[in-house]
Amino acid sequence: MLSAGWAAAAPPNIVFIFSDDHAFQAVGAYGSNINQTPNIDRIANSGMRFDRCYVTNSICGPSRACILTGKYSHKNGFRTNNDRFDASQPTFAKQMQGAGYQTAMIGKWHLVSDPVGFDHWDILPGQGRYYSPEFITPAGRNVEQGYVTDVITDKALAWLKNDRQSDRPFVLMMQHKAPHRSWEPGPEHVGDGKGKTIPEPETLFDDYQNRSDAARTATMRISQNMNPASDLMVFTPDSPRGKKFFKLTPEGTQQAWSDAYSEENAAYMADPPVGDAKTRWNYQRYLRNYLACVARVDDSVGRVLDYLDQSGLAENTIVIYCSDQGFYLGEHGWYDKRFMYEQSLRTPLLVRWPGVVEPGSVCEQIASNVDLAETFLDAAGLPIPKDMQGRSLTPLLQGETPDDWRKTFYYHYYEGPPAVHTVEQHCGVTDGRYKLIHFYTIGQWELFDLQEDPNEIRSVYDDPAYAGHQERLKKELKRLQTELEVPAIAAAPLR
Repeated sequence: MLSAGWAAAAPPNIVFIFSDDHAFQAVGAYGSNINQTPNIDRIANSGMRFDRCYVTNSICGPSRACILTGKYSHKNGFRTNNDRFDASQPTFAKQMQGAGYQTAMIGKWHLVSDPVGFDHWDILPGQGRYYSPEFITPAGRNVEQGYVTDVITDKALAWLKNDRQSDRPFVLMMQHKAPHRSWEPGPEHVGDGKGKTIPEPETLFDDYQNRSDAARTATMRISQNMNPASDLMVFTPDSPRGKKFFKLTPEGTQQAWSDAYSEENAAYMADPPVGDAKTRWNYQRYLRNYLACVARVDDSVGRVLDYLDQSGLAENTIVIYCSDQGFYLGEHGWYDKRFMYEQSLRTPLLVRWPGVVEPGSVCEQIASNVDLAETFLDAAGLPIPKDMQGRSLTPLLQGETPDDWRKTFYYHYYEGPPAVHTVEQHCGVTDGRYKLIHFYTIGQWELFDLQEDPNEIRSVYDDPAYAGHQERLKKELKRLQTELEVPAIAAAPLR
């Protein structure tokens, strides 16, 4: 339980707001040219923006397991979305709960086993659905009317207002489904973006030359791999997809959908675009729906921040906004994530901590989702287990960088073909400028100079001009695999 000293020091509360597949390119605070996120930006304006927050394994479940345990996938046992989280292992939630913190998990869980270490949990089954979502609680399952982002927010605010004990600190994990595929906007945002043209990324028509075979064989191309009905909402109300969608949505949403889509969909189905025109049409519809889903998450963040301000909790509450990984918004002609390329590797991380973090500050040091468990514990004044593999971000939040802070970062993606999107398994290391990737199942390498080639379209692996960096990063890859105790079968010995 909390000690008397802790009670006197008033340990901080923590509100962790977590979205799914929210790319940093779609956050206003990161200079987005495609949308605005005024409420999420409130956290950045009053706190710190991390510009190099990397994920250890760019996929939904493994990222969540990493955050709970402070360990890489090979250590916590959750390498792919086909795994089941071992709930018997230590987590920051168990440790904080044992120390007297109230702990709550609300929203997307995606780890198969039931949450452990939480006094209160109310979670979506699997990916969950956008409309009329089902939730699982210790008491059983129930369907909630409404839009999933709103329902999660309502549940989180209800817990804050009615269920927590005001004399004890708390950790609230509020985890959204949005903006995960398939992208179904909320009622207030169904028509967002209609008639507007969203800027295209420079690499929308990437030809995948000058790289390994992995980029060419991945099946997540906007031009080829999107399903018009399930991914782009190109359907009629009387089609199978339409009947399923309208069965779950309220009447007002059905009318909004009709106003926003019916005319465009009829034109698409009468004369489907081809070639580059198809790519452009798919991109615009994809981004329009994706950003509309993001907009409702931003609304949710605003509601939570307003409550913290109005209730007087804000002064002693750390607020964190993060996503489980990055996402491709047309870069390389793709949607989804998985690769170690920047848009997937980097995730937004914004932290507000009144009295500790300088408002509007920016951190350029390498941070990671593997650091979050350690940060929560450190902020609460609790010891950090020695077997955790990240580091507390507290010094960085205080504006100080330890002399021994990491200069390089290790990444490992395990869910290779024939899994969805057929992205080859790979591991790699980056120092922020140079990045070495090893697609070990196909025996191929890539090396990028991010200063000269920020779009990562030309591998300089085996280029004599980069021989020194290539050798240096290979040694660093070996060192990190040894330090992190990556099993040889997973590390795939260098060849």
